[in-house]
Amino acid sequence: MDTPATIPIPRYHRWLPFWAVLQTDLRQTLRSWVWRTWVLAVVSSSIGFLLYRFGVYREAKILQGASVLVGDLMRWTVLGSVTLVVLLTVGAIASERGTLADAVLSRGISRYQYFLAKLHARLATVLVTFVVLSALVLTSSHFLLHEDLSMLGCLVAVTAMAVILTLVVSCGVTIGALSGSTAVGVGVLWLSLYASGFVLSFLPARYPTPDRVLAMLPQILRGEFDWLALKQMMQVGLVSSAVMALVGMIGFSRSDV
Repeated sequence: MDTPATIPIPRYHRWLPFWAVLQTDLRQTLRSWVWRTWVLAVVSSSIGFLLYRFGVYREAKILQGASVLVGDLMRWTVLGSVTLVVLLTVGAIASERGTLADAVLSRGISRYQYFLAKLHARLATVLVTFVVLSALVLTSSHFLLHEDLSMLGCLVAVTAMAVILTLVVSCGVTIGALSGSTAVGVGVLWLSLYASGFVLSFLPARYPTPDRVLAMLPQILRGEFDWLALKQMMQVGLVSSAVMALVGMIGFSRSDV
């Protein structure tokens, strides 16, 4: 008597929906006009700024260290990028309010995984883009400007800026998940950023707040920095990012989609 054939039971991967949403959001983000505008604006402004400074040096022989020029360029790049980063992160979930319920239910993914997938996708996109663009600027300055940069200082400066952007991304995705629309989320996030900057400005000068770190970028690039103070700032930024992500994940799991 023939034995009945056994049908293999497929294995269920708990995090498979998470990876599916993560990969889909990465592809959508890289195709969005916000990300392309951000990259194009940073690349064009950086090239124009470096070539202008290089021309001034060749014609007028005005020698200025790369730390000052690259520090100014990185500071204005971060400040200018915040606007597009806000749009990029707040719209991660808020822009899908109309189809969010169908997207969650049809893919068999929990709200926790959906929120984490969106957060990690936008975080990876912003940080990788910023690190690559910063590396290109630092490499170009080595050939075009008077070199006075420190390798350790460059790594610390890029890391500090990445921590600040991490906090902005976490706040953006969280507010977008809790708000009803992208426009409302953008407004709330901008008010929160301005209010936070105003409150932090009253702290004593020994505390390296984000605006003070941006002002100290030339010194940091030269390797002249207080590592303990910067380390404290980065730790506070990472903890704040984790707290915001936790608040957004819990709030999104209990909100209507």
